[in-house]
Amino acid sequence: MTDSPFTRPEHADLRRQVARFVQQEVEPNALAWDEAGLVPREVLRRMGLLGWLGLRYAPEHGGAGADMVTSAVFQEALSRSTCGGFVITVLVHTDMASPHLAHAGNAAQKARWLPAVCRGECITAVAVTEPDAGSDVASLRTRAVRDGDHYVLNGAKMFITNGVHADLYFVAARTGEAGARGISILAVEKGTPGLRVSRALAKQGWLASDTAELAFDNCRVPAANLLGEENGGFYAIMRNFQTERIALAAMAIGHCLSALELTFRYVTQRQAFGAPLWDRQAIRQRLSMLAAKVEAARQLLYHCAWQVDQGVENVREVSMLKALTGELANEVMYDCQQFHGGIGYMRESPIERLVRDARILAIGGGATEVMLEEVAKRFDRGLLV
Repeated sequence: MTDSPFTRPEHADLRRQVARFVQQEVEPNALAWDEAGLVPREVLRRMGLLGWLGLRYAPEHGGAGADMVTSAVFQEALSRSTCGGFVITVLVHTDMASPHLAHAGNAAQKARWLPAVCRGECITAVAVTEPDAGSDVASLRTRAVRDGDHYVLNGAKMFITNGVHADLYFVAARTGEAGARGISILAVEKGTPGLRVSRALAKQGWLASDTAELAFDNCRVPAANLLGEENGGFYAIMRNFQTERIALAAMAIGHCLSALELTFRYVTQRQAFGAPLWDRQAIRQRLSMLAAKVEAARQLLYHCAWQVDQGVENVREVSMLKALTGELANEVMYDCQQFHGGIGYMRESPIERLVRDARILAIGGGATEVMLEEVAKRFDRGLLV
């Protein structure tokens, strides 16, 4: 695969460093982490020491001050791991939860939490989804009522990645009127009285990711933990959806690249009817077409990241990217597993893990159908120009 014209020579060094970490620290432990249902926190702390958990944050808080293209390079390189649960544990922390603090936190809040976030000592989660509110954020029901110098938080959140072991939760709650204009974001620390965390939820994939339900029962949160303005949380969530969807697209592309590499190795070695499977024209051509699709999607990924760095409004392009890559990941995994034959169905096979973990990429962070509606709304904005 060729590099994007948007990437720079130093990005090759970052890719190599991340690849070495993945091969030495992650892949040998992938099955064990799946069985344990979590990624050991000392692994995240090692990543913090390497400077990878605060790439886009200010150096004064322990970050690297990097741009979105650099972040996409890291996301894709990390996602060459066949352990999707590990990857999403990291990306939720770096690109889906802690950005709320970096973007909306005041000086005191950033000084209090962001250095530990960058070091991997304070792991974060974002709690938006509810039983009746996923992509429809404006319908959420969890409520926070001001009571003196606290908010009293009541409600429930579900499908919260890093939910079991997070140290800091960024919780979307209704503080005002119904709809989008009445939502705020509160930083809720682990152990706050009234916060109850369920055991990890059993899932089809992302088994190494601790996913939980959260319940808030008269949970008193200091008013000083409000991020940004009261009732301004909806727009913060919408803004960060862009970052989240780029990260998930990078994850999909990284997984696709690994699946194609694994499958190429397998079909060039596996003998059937007196010849390697690679000698079958149908297999060669199908893998070649999948590689072409992944390369095209990869260029769109870096184009979207570049747009972010240029300050370009790109909801349309990011929605296209998320829809495309979520579906493409599942297409790639289906054929790659098929070409592995029976071994691809065995739990010890990396391709089997990739298949399980890919399915959520067309659902989480904005289902394909939701993303396509965002594209459809913008058809009159020069889509075909």
